[in-house]
Order: sequence, then C-alpha cells, then structure tokens
Amino acid sequence: MNTHPVAFIAFKQFDNLGVGYMASVLSEAGYEPMIIDFNERKKEILKILKNQKPLVVGFSVIFQNHIYEFKELISYLRRAGVNCHFTAGGNYASLRYEELLKIIPSLDSVVRFEGEYTFLELVKCIYNGADWKKIKSIAFMNDGNLIANPLRPLEKNLDSFPFPKRSPLKEYALDKKFATILAGRGCIHNCLFCNVREFYQQLSGPKKRIRRPEIVVEEIELLHHEEDCSVFLFQDDDFPVRTEEGSEWIKTFCRELERKNLTDKIMWKINCRPDEIDHYSFAMMKNHGLFLVFLGIEDGTDIGLKRLNKHMTVAKSLKGINILKKLEIGFDYGFMLFQPTSTYGSVCDNLDFLREICGDGYSAVTFLKMLPYFETRIEKQLREEGRLKGKPGFLDYDFRDESMNHYYDFVTDCLIDWLRDSDGLLNIAKWARNYISVFSCYFELTPEIPLISKDIKNTISECNLYLLDKMKELAPLFESGKYNSGNYKDLNSYREDINMKHDHFIEQINNSMVRLMSIADRQIKSKLVFR
Repeated sequence: MNTHPVAFIAFKQFDNLGVGYMASVLSEAGYEPMIIDFNERKKEILKILKNQKPLVVGFSVIFQNHIYEFKELISYLRRAGVNCHFTAGGNYASLRYEELLKIIPSLDSVVRFEGEYTFLELVKCIYNGADWKKIKSIAFMNDGNLIANPLRPLEKNLDSFPFPKRSPLKEYALDKKFATILAGRGCIHNCLFCNVREFYQQLSGPKKRIRRPEIVVEEIELLHHEEDCSVFLFQDDDFPVRTEEGSEWIKTFCRELERKNLTDKIMWKINCRPDEIDHYSFAMMKNHGLFLVFLGIEDGTDIGLKRLNKHMTVAKSLKGINILKKLEIGFDYGFMLFQPTSTYGSVCDNLDFLREICGDGYSAVTFLKMLPYFETRIEKQLREEGRLKGKPGFLDYDFRDESMNHYYDFVTDCLIDWLRDSDGLLNIAKWARNYISVFSCYFELTPEIPLISKDIKNTISECNLYLLDKMKELAPLFESGKYNSGNYKDLNSYREDINMKHDHFIEQINNSMVRLMSIADRQIKSKLVFR
C-alpha cells in the first residue's frame, strides 16, 4: 500500500458518484483515497490535509454557482501552506476549464470529463516524480499559456470500473438507509437548457453507455446485504427504460432482482421522460420495487416543448403521468415556468397545466426559472442576443417584458420558503409522501394508513390549488405595469396571506405525520415490521 493518500473535496450531502468511482479506481491501484465534505469548516479541512499530507487534492467542481466558494477555500489552503498538487474536475471544470483556471490560478491542473483513468495517471506521475503535463485530458497554465491536452476516449464498458466508494449511508425514512446508484452515463437527447449532451459529445465514443443489468443488481445486492441499504435512488439523467433493444434492459433487471430475492426487500427511484412511460413496463417495475419517478416535464404547452427541443407533446406528458397515477407510483418533476421567452399568456397556460397534473394532490406544485447554464444552447442564444448579465457562475437574464421581471421577483420572494427551504412546504410534502411509501413497503398496513395518506393528499391538493390561484390572481396586476417601479407595498396582504397559509398547510401535514410516526413506533416496539 502506498504511504501517501489522495484527497477529494466534494459535496457529500448525497453520494458523489463521480468522485466515488475515481476513489475506487485509485484504491484498486493501491492508493489511499479519502473524500472530504466541501461543507466542512475550512479550518477542519486544513487540519485533515496537514495531518494526512496527500499527494494530490482533487476538487469536485460540478456546479457553476460554487466556483467562488471553491476559489476562497483553495486560496485559504494555499496561504496556510498546503503545497501539494491541486486539480479540479467535474462538469463545470471540464467544459469551462479556461475560465476556471483564470478564476482560480492556484489550481495546478484540471482533469477534464470522465476522470477515473486520467486522475489515476496524474496521481501515479506525482507519486513517481514523473512529468504529468503530457497526460491526456489534462488542462493547465504554462507560463501564462493555456494548455489543453488531447482528450482520451470515453470508457465504453462502465462495468470495468470497480463499484464506487461511498461515505456511510444515511437514513432515508423510518430507519431505512439509502444509496445513489447509476445504471449508465450520458443522454441521447439534446434539450435547449441542458449541457449533458455537450459534456459527452466532446469525446469520441458512444454518447450514452449502459451498465449490464446483472452488474447493477449485483451492486444493489452488495449494498443491501453489507450496508443494510433498502432505498436506491438512480441518478441517471435518463434511466434505460427504453434502449435500442426496447425494454429488454428493464426486463433483465427485474428478473435479476427476483432471482436474487430482492424484489420485496428494496425500493428504487428513477429519472426519465414522461413519453417513455408505458403501462406494461412500469407495472413490472412497480412490482419489483419502483416507488418514485422524477420526470423531465419542463413545459406544459406544445409550443414551449418544441422551443425546448424536447421532441415531446403535452398529450404524451399527460399520458405518462396518468399511467403513474393509475399504478400508484409517485412522481416529482422538473418544470420551468419562467423562460427567456415567457409571456403572461405562456405563464398562465403553464399554471393551468400544473393545475391539471397537481390539482388532485398527487404531487406538490413546483417550478423554476430556466437558467443559462454553461455550454447550453440557451446560454449561447442569450449571449448572441446580448441578454446575459452577471458574472461567470451566476449568469442570468431579464425577461423581454419589464413587468414580467417584477412579477417573477415578487412571487419568487413570496414563495422562497414554500419552494426552496428545507423546512418549507414543498420539501415537507415530498417527505410525507416518501414516508408513506416506505411505511407501505416495510410495515404492517393498518386501516389508519390509507386515511392518513388521504389526509396528506387532500392537504397537498388544497395548497397546490391555493398557490396556483394566487399566481393567476397576481399576473394581471403586474401585467398592467403598475408595479414596474418595484414598489410592492400595497401587495403586502398577498405576502402575509401566503406566509399564513404556508404555515397552516405545514401544520396540517405535520399533524398527519405525527399519526403515521406513532403507528410506526408502535409496530417497531411490538416487532410487527415484516421486511
């Protein structure tokens, strides 16, 4: 075993699978990887690095809005005397390496795109005192000149990697642990707002690669038996519901779960598009543990979907959503209510769509503003139009109608706790749903559980309809231009009412959850839990 460790500094709120895979490759090669939480205090990170004296520190710069926090940390570590090789990787680092090296000059290099073998080669060179500046997929500054070495091809066989290293698993709900996992990498779609395809098309090789379902189940089995993991959250941008072979991957995956006697022991969540949902496949998946689907819906109008290059229709979205409801599979979703082309007409049409899919309380209303993420087509379009504003990592735009900027600012400010706070209504509603799902899978159902579930659903329906009504009510007030000055003082009654309703709805859901937890506690004490 080599005596010097290698450190990664990454977000650990959820498993960072990219770092996990690199750490496992390093470990297999005889090195000692460790993963430090980026959210640790700077002094604690410094203490760890000073004690461990790593050969290399790798910073996982996935998201653009954290680059200045990374800059602050890296500058702090350098000033404190940490002089080993600093490198960065991740989506942002890979696609905007020149920008990142300028913003953070204390970095020695950037590992671009899939880093398993590039990072390993870098560590070997540092360990052996060899020249690392000719490694493929490395970028760096040399005497003020940017050097970007040729890129290595994508790894075709993802199953050649050892299973990723993980931090200790955390609780999902009711003492059941969860892990994130991948069935594959890449995406064949090319949506206007997404840079995943841009990330993978930079390199030679297939843009989407899928692991063998047997190996995925093997990893699930290992985590279940060795780590007591019960809940698996697939992180694929687009889970292989459909492949070139149709639904064969899913069929094999479900057969393997059955063969390994895991069907009644685990729950799992996937990400996919609504138009990939069919009754047969999802009924089979539900019978083998699927409980939740994250849907990339994004827009509730055919015009909007076409503009986003989704190659999908509202009818197909609704068909997929209704199949999930019929099968009683939960769903969350992405939805960009506010876009660079938004008008009051498009916003109101999309609010009507949200009412159609969420009015029954099956899922909580949520929405976002489309942001011009790095290397997306929408970023390039807005730059060409001269509409981008802000600094790298925080680029934004104004709407074409000045009054829309004020409408967006006001509703966002009113709903910031509701939609964004970890203790806000949206998050509480999701977790109530998740707790019900876990209880239904692992505990003895009693007559009270359907009643509690119905109460929660009714509360979510009530708060969804209230929210949509308020947004519809506010739209014409702002469209009139009356609030273009930014003075919203006479709208304080809306803000107060929203805050009051927010707290009221949370209290209702929490009361229902107290009833659920009481039943769960009784069953645990009397050992009625059957899985």
